[in-house]
Amino acid sequence: MTGPPAPVGLHVLADLDRIDPAVLDDAAGLRTALADALTAAGATVRQVVAEAFEPHGVTVVALLSESHASVHTWPEHGRALVDVFTCGDAADPERAVALLATALGGTVRESRTEARGGTPPVREPIAPGLTRVWDVERPVHRETTPYQRILIAGTAHGVTLFCDDERQSAESTQLVYHEALFVPAALLARSRARVLVIGSSEGVVSELALACGAGHVDHVDLDAAAVRACATHLPYGYDEKALAAAEAHDGPVHVHYADGLQWVRGEGPRYDVIVVDLPDERPDEPDNQLNRLYGRDFLADCRDRLAPGGVVVSQAGNPALWRDATLRAAWARFHEVFGDVVYVGSDEHEWSFLLGRAAGDDAVERMRAALPGLPYRPLSVDDEFLRSRTVPPRRLRTR
Repeated sequence: MTGPPAPVGLHVLADLDRIDPAVLDDAAGLRTALADALTAAGATVRQVVAEAFEPHGVTVVALLSESHASVHTWPEHGRALVDVFTCGDAADPERAVALLATALGGTVRESRTEARGGTPPVREPIAPGLTRVWDVERPVHRETTPYQRILIAGTAHGVTLFCDDERQSAESTQLVYHEALFVPAALLARSRARVLVIGSSEGVVSELALACGAGHVDHVDLDAAAVRACATHLPYGYDEKALAAAEAHDGPVHVHYADGLQWVRGEGPRYDVIVVDLPDERPDEPDNQLNRLYGRDFLADCRDRLAPGGVVVSQAGNPALWRDATLRAAWARFHEVFGDVVYVGSDEHEWSFLLGRAAGDDAVERMRAALPGLPYRPLSVDDEFLRSRTVPPRRLRTR
C-alpha cells in the first residue's frame, strides 16, 4: 500500500533592512502588511497575531493553510527578520518576502531558501565560497561507511554517486569521464596485459581494461561497503554477480579490499597500466588520509611497480583557473617522478588526468597510432580528441 505523500515545501529566511523605525513599531500596520503580502503570493491566511514589546519591537505570526510566516522587528536597527514556510506549490514564499519588503519600504539585505520535507538537495562544495546544489529526485541508497558518507540517488544526470556530498560519477556522463581516464593510458602503454586500479569503486575502469585487452586486473579499494553499494545500485560498472566473482578471484578481475598506498609499496607484480581514480585531493585538510595517495612518494612507488613501457594515470583535479591548485600541484609532482608527463582533459569539463611514464617517443603520436588497433571502440575518445585534449592549460605549460 502506498502511503500519503511526504510534506514538501520551501522555507524562506530573510533579513530586511533600511526600514523606518516607526513602521517597525506599528503592530497593526505590520499585521496588515504581512497578511496582504502572503495573500498576494498565493497563500491562504487563517490567523494573524501580533505582540508589541517595550520599549520597542514587534513580533507578528501568521498561521497559513500552507504552514506559517513570522516577522520580528528591531526598530532601533531598522531591521526585520522574516521567515515564510509554505508547503505545496500554491504559494510562493519568495514572492511574499519581496512584497513585504516593498510594503515596509525596506530592502532585502539577505535571503536564503531551504527545501523542507521530501528529499533535501545535495550541496556539493566546489571551491571556497562556492557550492553547487543538486536536486535529488529519488534517493536509492544512503550509507555511512567507516571512511565516507555515500548517497546514490536520481538527479537530472541520471543515477548519481555522491561521497561526502561530492559527485563522483553520474549515469549520463560517467563513460565520458572513465574513457578519458583509461583509454589514453591504455594507448600509451607498451602493453595492456596487466592493470592495477586503485579506487574507482564503480568498477567501470576494470571493465574498460578488459575491453581494451587486459588479461588480469587487480582492483584495490579500501571501502568494501562503497564498492558493494555501487554494484547493487548503479546501472553502470560492476553488477552484483560480477563483483561476487571478482571478490572470489574467479576470473580476470580480482577485487582486493586493501590500502592502495600499501599495495604499491615494495616488491610485487609489475603492471602495464596503473590507474589512480580517487576523490579530489584535500589541500585544505592536511591530515586527510586521502592526500597520501596524491603525494610524491606514492607516485614513486607506483612508478617502481610499472613493467617496461608502463604508464601511471591519475585523476588530477579541475583545470578551471579558479579551481586548479590541485592540478598544478599534481603537475609539479608528476614531473619530479616521471621522465615524461602527458595531460588529458576530459570532455566532462570538470576533470583532467595526468599520465606518467619513462621518457620515450612522442606520446600523442604513439596514442594516435595505437587507436585503430585498440580492441575497444571508445565513444568519446578519437583521433581529434587525442590531438586537442592533450594540450595542457597555459598555466601548466608556462610553469
